[in-house]
Amino acid sequence: MINLQPYSNPTYFAIILSGLLPVIIGLYYGKRLKIYESLISLVFLIFTFGGNHWHQGIALIGYTIFQVLLTIGYAHYRQQKKNQTSVFVTMIILSIIPLAIVKLTPLFPANHGFNLGFLGISYLTFKTVQVLMELRDGTIKEISANQYLHFLLFFPTISSGPIDRYRRFLKDYENPPARDVYLQNINKAVFYLFQGFLYKYIIGYYLGTRLLPVVTHLALGQRLAFGGTGLSWYLLAYMYVYSLYLFFDFAGYSLFAISISYFMGIQTPQNFNKPFASHNIKEFWNRWHMTLSFWFRDFIFMRFTFWIMKHRWLKNRVRISQLAYLVNFLIMGFWHGVTWYYIVYGLFHAGAIIINDYWLRFKKKHQDKIPHNRFTEYFAIFLTFNVVCFSFLIFSGFLDKLWF
Repeated sequence: MINLQPYSNPTYFAIILSGLLPVIIGLYYGKRLKIYESLISLVFLIFTFGGNHWHQGIALIGYTIFQVLLTIGYAHYRQQKKNQTSVFVTMIILSIIPLAIVKLTPLFPANHGFNLGFLGISYLTFKTVQVLMELRDGTIKEISANQYLHFLLFFPTISSGPIDRYRRFLKDYENPPARDVYLQNINKAVFYLFQGFLYKYIIGYYLGTRLLPVVTHLALGQRLAFGGTGLSWYLLAYMYVYSLYLFFDFAGYSLFAISISYFMGIQTPQNFNKPFASHNIKEFWNRWHMTLSFWFRDFIFMRFTFWIMKHRWLKNRVRISQLAYLVNFLIMGFWHGVTWYYIVYGLFHAGAIIINDYWLRFKKKHQDKIPHNRFTEYFAIFLTFNVVCFSFLIFSGFLDKLWF
C-alpha cells in the first residue's frame, strides 16, 4: 500500500493538488463539495497512516472514536445545563490519557506492547481539550459529530498543526468564501506554497543536511575543551545553525499546511511572524509557533491564573503570573518529551519571561532615565535572539550527547 508522509517531497504536492482540483473548482463557484472533501480526506489519511504505518492508522481510528464519543457525550451533558467541575476534570483527564501514555512509553523501553502513538496525536489532543474547555465555558453550545470529525481530522494540519479553533474552522467550513475572497485566498496559497519550498527545501535543506552535520561533528570533537565542558566556537556555531534550521524547517512545514488549507477555503491561522525580530522573550512567544503558544496561553496559563485567584491561594498578582509561567512552560517542556533537556528548556523560558517581566516593570518606572533609540532597539533584538538560540541548544538535546 502507498504511504505518503505529509509535505515530504514534491510528488506529494502534485498528488494533493490534483486531488483537490474539484474542491478548488467548487469553491470558485461558491460551493463546498462536502462529500468529495470527505472522500479525498479519507484517501489522504489512508496514504499517511497506511502501508508500513498501518499500526498508526489503527491507533488513529481507535483514538478518534474515543475522543469523538467523549466530546459528544460531554456536549450532551452540558446541554442538560449540568456543569459539575468533577465531571469536567474527568473529561479532560480522559482526553489526555492517550497522549500521556504515548509520552511516557519511552520511559519503559522493555514494553513491547502495541504502541498507541501516531503522527499528530499531540495536535489532535490540543483540539479535543480546547473543545471540551469551550463546552464547559458555554462558548460552544453544541457539537455535530460530522463537523467535529472534519475539524479533528482536517488532513492538511493533522500531523504538526497549526492548531485551529473549532468555531473559527467551522465558520470557514460552513460558509464558502465569495469568489473575490477565494481568489485572494488562492493567491495567498500559491505564495505560501513557494515560500514554504524556499524555507524547507532550500534554506532548511542546506542548514539541516549540509551544514548541521559538519558543525555537529566539529563540536563533538571538542568534548574536552574548556575544562571538559565542551564549550567551543564550534558549539556556538552549532547553536546558531540548529536554531535557524529549526525555524526554516518548521516554518516551511507550517506554510505548506496553511497553503493547502487556503486552497480548501479554510483560513488556517499563521504559525510564525518573524520571531527572530522580537524585542523580548514575551514578544518572541507571540511570534513563534503562535497557535501552540496561544493555545498554552488560553487553556493553561489563563485558566491556572483564574483558578489560583478564585481559590485565593495567592494575593499578589505578580507572584500569581510568575507561578502560572512556571506551570505553563513546565507542562510545555514535558509535552515535548520526558527528558531533562526538554524540561530544562521549559523552565529556562519560564525564568526568561519572569526576568523579562521584572525588567519591563522596572523600565516603566524609570523610563525617563532609560534611553530608547535605534541602538537599544537593535540590542534588544540581538539579546533576545541569543537567549532564544541558547534555549534551542538546550532543546536540541545536543548537550546531552556532548556531556553524557
